[in-house]
Amino acid sequence: MHITKLNSIKGIVRMNKVLYIFLILSLSFHSLVLKGKEKPGKSILFEKIAISSSKTVTQNIQQEVKDNESDNILSEFKTYTIGKDALKGTITVEDSIVEIIASGKDIWGTEDEGYFVFKQIKGDFEVSVRFHNLSPSDLYTKAGIMARNDLSDNAKHVFFLVFPDNQERNNNNGGCEFQYRKKRGRESKAIYPNQQTEGEAFDVNFPDTWIKLKREKNTFSAFISSNAENWYQYSSYEQKMPRKLLIGLAVTSHNPQGYTRAEFSELQIKTY
Repeated sequence: MHITKLNSIKGIVRMNKVLYIFLILSLSFHSLVLKGKEKPGKSILFEKIAISSSKTVTQNIQQEVKDNESDNILSEFKTYTIGKDALKGTITVEDSIVEIIASGKDIWGTEDEGYFVFKQIKGDFEVSVRFHNLSPSDLYTKAGIMARNDLSDNAKHVFFLVFPDNQERNNNNGGCEFQYRKKRGRESKAIYPNQQTEGEAFDVNFPDTWIKLKREKNTFSAFISSNAENWYQYSSYEQKMPRKLLIGLAVTSHNPQGYTRAEFSELQIKTY
């Protein structure tokens, strides 16, 4: 009788040990699974962010044009964020659409902030581009074709630009504007459309808005079109500039803590 009870107790103990070991193994395995799911997830997410943020603008452009470089003029361009306090801009090229995301308090006054995609050109030129969209980060968000002496924030320049829409602005009743800084560090000035004589010729109508900036010696002429065939001259302005200039696309959000998105295509450059 005592032997039978003893055997029963031993059996229960063995069973409890088996259950205890099974329970420990189950908990360990469950913990391992949870850790295994958690760590790779964080690692992959961080890696994607790191890869995304570490790609330089030049690498992005080169990757897009690698297989068809002759068809993408941007392969010859460089990029620069103008202004020491400006947030960094970015550029991507997809399906022939160039997307620039830029910040900056403004390209105006005595100092500029924005994003500049450029190349150096010597002599006379004609640059045109199509606008597909410009997001309104501010009423005075700007994007357009710029000719600039250098990359300093107070450099001489001429800038034919468009706004996100055709709302009335301080001295402007149209969707575009021609501005210039005649001397380094001086106040910027602008030429505004004459709405009474030109009607709606200078309105923007995305994605069917083309602009053009042309240089002949020291005369800079600006044009706008809704079809790239019929061009309306916006202005003509004479400003003495070096024969070698930085030419390209400039964008500013007019919002130092925010970004705007500008979409371009059909960038063409002719030199004479």
